[in-house]
Amino acid sequence: MLKNPATKYRAFAPIKLTDRTWPDAVITKPPVWCSVDLRDGNQALIEPMDMDRKLRMFKTLVAIGFKEIEIGFPSASQVEFDFTRKLIEENLIPDDVTVQVLTQAREHLIERTFEALQGVPKAIVHLYNATAPIMREVVLGMSEDEIVQLASKNAQLFKDYAAKQPDTKWTFEYSPEMYSDTELAFSKRVVDAVTAVWQPTPEHKCIINLPTTVEHSTPNIFADMVEWSHRHLERRDSIVLSVHPHNDRGTGTATAELALMAGADRLEGCLFGNGERTGNLDIVNVALNMYIQGVDPELDFSNIDEIKRTVEHCNQLPVHPRHPYVGELVFTSFSGSHQDAIKKAFSARKEGEIWDMPYLPIDPMDLGRSYEAVIRVNSQSGKGGISYLLESEYKVALPRKLQIEFSQVVQKTMDAEGTEMSAKDIWAIFQREYRIEEAAPAYKLGGDGSETSVDARIQKGASTVQVQGQGSGPIEAFIDAMHRATGKEVQVLDYAEHAIGGGAGALAMAYVEVAVDGQRAWGVGQNPNIVTASIKAILSGMERAGVDLTQLPSTAQSPVEA
Repeated sequence: MLKNPATKYRAFAPIKLTDRTWPDAVITKPPVWCSVDLRDGNQALIEPMDMDRKLRMFKTLVAIGFKEIEIGFPSASQVEFDFTRKLIEENLIPDDVTVQVLTQAREHLIERTFEALQGVPKAIVHLYNATAPIMREVVLGMSEDEIVQLASKNAQLFKDYAAKQPDTKWTFEYSPEMYSDTELAFSKRVVDAVTAVWQPTPEHKCIINLPTTVEHSTPNIFADMVEWSHRHLERRDSIVLSVHPHNDRGTGTATAELALMAGADRLEGCLFGNGERTGNLDIVNVALNMYIQGVDPELDFSNIDEIKRTVEHCNQLPVHPRHPYVGELVFTSFSGSHQDAIKKAFSARKEGEIWDMPYLPIDPMDLGRSYEAVIRVNSQSGKGGISYLLESEYKVALPRKLQIEFSQVVQKTMDAEGTEMSAKDIWAIFQREYRIEEAAPAYKLGGDGSETSVDARIQKGASTVQVQGQGSGPIEAFIDAMHRATGKEVQVLDYAEHAIGGGAGALAMAYVEVAVDGQRAWGVGQNPNIVTASIKAILSGMERAGVDLTQLPSTAQSPVEA
C-alpha cells in the first residue's frame, strides 16, 4: 500500500448543498421495494440460476410481499427470455405483482425485451445507459450531447414498442448508469431529456433510478446528491425517485436509508445483499431496521431461516454467520457479562411490554427464531449463560450462589476442552457433578407431631448404611442422622426448591448448601417427592464437601420402607 495514497486516489468532492434538509428527516413509512435478486443478483453468481431455482426464488419473493420484482434481462440469454415467458404463459404472476425487466439502450435488445413481455398484464421496462465521464470519454468515446441523444432516442423506442401492445399497462424506468460518478448537472440533463420523451403524469408516473453503481463516497454525500436531484429534476411530481445502492465501501444500508431521508421513494436491492463485487443493497437489513423503529416495512420475514435456506440454495452461496438479522450467530452472546444482562432482562420482562433488551435489538421470535441460540457457552461465558441454558432447556432454576459454584465447574471443563458447550453438554456435567441420577435412599418418617424421626437406608456401591435421627422436621431429622453416622458437624446454610412440570409427572428440584465441619458445598436432588429430593440434595452436598459415604460402617439390617 502507498504511504501517500493521495498520489493515486482522489477524495470524492462534496456537494455544495448548504441548505440540505435530509439530516432532520425521519423514516416513517416504507419505500416502494423492488427486488433485483433474479437479475442483478443472478448475474453476479458463479453459477447463474436455472429455471427451477429462478422459479423458487420468484415464489419466495412473492410470499415475502414484494410488489415489484425484476425478473431478468430477457435479451441477454435464452434462459432469461424463457423464464419471462414461463411466468407469463403459465399465469404465475399474481395480480398485485408487477414484473420488471432490464435492457440496454440498443434497439435490437429493446425489441427482444418487448417480445419477451407479450401478453403480460403489466410490467416495468427498465432502460439504462452509462453517463459518467470515465464511461463517456474512455469506454464509449461519446460526447455529452451524444449521450443525451442516445438516451432520448431509446426512450422513444420504448414508447413505440409499448404502443404495439396496448393491452399491457406499461411503466417505464430509466437509470443513468454510474449516477454516483456523474456530474449532477449532466445527470439532470439526461434524465430530463428522457422524461421529456416519456411525458409522465402524476397519475401515470415513470421511475427514475439513481444507482451507486460503484460506491465511492460516504453516504451523506450521496444523500446530498439525491436531495439535489429531488429538488431539481423536471416533472418531479410525475417521477417515482428510486435508488439502487451497491456496497463497495460497506455502507450500502446507510446509503439507502439516507437516500430515503433525502427524498427517494423507492429502493432496489437483493435479499441479504447478494450482487456484484461486494453486493447490492440488503433489503432485509433496511426493512428490519425500519421494523425495530416501529415502522411496518410491509415485507414479511417472520420465517427468516426458511428464506435464508431458499436464498442459499438459489444463489449457491452461504449467508455469513454474522450477517445482520439472519446470521446463525447474530442473536448469540458468548460473553459472560452479556449473558448475565440478557438473563436478568428476560426474567424481568412481561409479555406485551415494549421490547427493551440488552444486546438484542429485535425479538428473535418475530423472525421465527427461537431463544435457544441467544446464549451459548464457551470459555468467555459466565454463570449467567450457563444458568440460562439450564433454565431454558431443562427448567432448572439455580440459586445465585449455586450458579457461581457450578459455573466454576463448567469453566474447568471448558478450559480443558477449549470448545463450545451446548445445553446438553452442560446438563450432563450438572448431572454428573451433583449426582442427580443416583438412587434415592429408602427412608421412613415417624414422630409424635412435635418432633420428626427418620430411619433411612443409604446404598453406596456395595455398602448399605442405615442412619437414624430426629428433628423438628424431615430435613433437620436427616441432618441429625448424618451427624450421628459421620461424627461430623453438618449444617444447612441455604435451601431452595421448585417444581418442574405439573400434575402426576411433576418433579421437585431441591438445592441445599451444606457445611460439613466448615467445608461448604452445594447439593442438588431431583425426585417426584420434595422430601426425597431434599434428602438427595443433602447427600449430594455432603459428598461434594468431602464425605465418603462408602467408608461409613455398613449394616445388614432389612431395608426400611420408603
